[in-house]
Amino acid sequence: MGFKRIKMTQKMKIPSPLVSLLPVAVLVILLFFTIRLFGADALGGGSQICLLLTTALCAALGMSRYGVSWKDIEHAIINNIAGVSSALIILLIIGALSAAWMLGGVVPTLIYYGVQIIHPKFFLVSCCVICAVVSVMTGSSWTTIATIGIALMGIGKAQGFDEGWIAGAIISGAYFGDKVSPLSDTTILASSVTDTPLFTHIRYMMYTTVPSVVISLVIFTIAGFSHEASDSSQIAVFTTGLAERFHITLWVLLVPVVTGILIARKVSSIITLFISTALAVVCMLVFQTDVLREVAGDGVSGGEALYKGVLLALSGSTSLQASTPALTELIATRGMGGMMDTVWLILCAMCLGGAMTACGMLGSITRMFVRFTHKLASTVAATVASGLFLNLATADQYISIILTGNMFKDIYKKNGYESRLLSRTTEDAVTVTSPLIPWNTCGMTQATILNVPTLVYLPYSFFNLLSPLISIFVACIGFKIVRSVKKN
Repeated sequence: MGFKRIKMTQKMKIPSPLVSLLPVAVLVILLFFTIRLFGADALGGGSQICLLLTTALCAALGMSRYGVSWKDIEHAIINNIAGVSSALIILLIIGALSAAWMLGGVVPTLIYYGVQIIHPKFFLVSCCVICAVVSVMTGSSWTTIATIGIALMGIGKAQGFDEGWIAGAIISGAYFGDKVSPLSDTTILASSVTDTPLFTHIRYMMYTTVPSVVISLVIFTIAGFSHEASDSSQIAVFTTGLAERFHITLWVLLVPVVTGILIARKVSSIITLFISTALAVVCMLVFQTDVLREVAGDGVSGGEALYKGVLLALSGSTSLQASTPALTELIATRGMGGMMDTVWLILCAMCLGGAMTACGMLGSITRMFVRFTHKLASTVAATVASGLFLNLATADQYISIILTGNMFKDIYKKNGYESRLLSRTTEDAVTVTSPLIPWNTCGMTQATILNVPTLVYLPYSFFNLLSPLISIFVACIGFKIVRSVKKN
């Protein structure tokens, strides 16, 4: 059954921009108190309730003052949820994939060989590269920073580096991976909200992401050469701990190689992720049988233990004890169940977006930006400014991505710009700037995990600072930006 897009009728009043911004203002206030009370745990339910309460307010205003029927609101919500249904499936698959890559030894092998390349003069740039690789493999900047990031902070401090530089390198690398990984929930969300195929979105981001990360790596390399350090004992402790827990072998690296080939051949993202998960499960069964037996627990043995271990690993959370607390945190997995908070948040945000669309509020807000979108550069700049403002206001990157994508989708389409331009600009403006805001969930989380204040590492998070600027610069020169010809 299809649902038609909701259109404003002549009987329906168009809300003013001031009234249209009222639900956004209420959402900001609710999120402020929620995040203040719960901190990073606000994503576990508090933020979702705030979204639903704001949806109720929006629907009440539309029905009581502007003649909007509940049926229209309901259809708009269903349209929004249907638009992200494939993204929800992908999120569940990547939950299983992340667990399979970790327990199959893929991520541990990459980390094992990666940390051994660290040399004091190249510590900062290596730190950024290692975090980038781990984040691409896991699809999570938070997991990367909370695990390998903590280990690198210890190594860097032992070598005498300033904590601002270390944290800046960690966050730059982690958010590079978070931004371009097909496993990242923000990447999937930005592509789905703007109706852009996932791998099309990722490939197009490279035109702004690669220059940003290259400049950052150059800066970190220069800074590393100006510093002398000597202690690398913690690296040996980390690699030894990984080797004790997993069978480290180069054979498991065939999994990311095959995944990369499938991505390059533009295979459907769901098929690619499924095949990658299946290959990682094979690695679990061949190389990591001891790990699977431990996950399965007592009471089963033989093939039943392996079967149970695979199912538990893919569906739920696992926690294997390692030689250090940081390593124990690193190899912990969440499985498909760990994605449910994000799925819940997306569904609630889609409810708010549908209600604002049906009540004409989203269109009213969008018209405020039309005056700044006559040219390509101004359109991209307005998108960046809007994304950054929403990151500051809502204090949540997921909500900011959804609102930015919904607000500018029709503007880009009307001006003849491809949806991939909007999806790329949204990520350049929202995903990477979220850890730079002290009261944002990302900023609070990373500052707490690394024990470094947000404003201390902000000047050194070069990738995060450069991404929105490079996005505007690329738009100014019009590189690889195609505008379709309007037809009467």
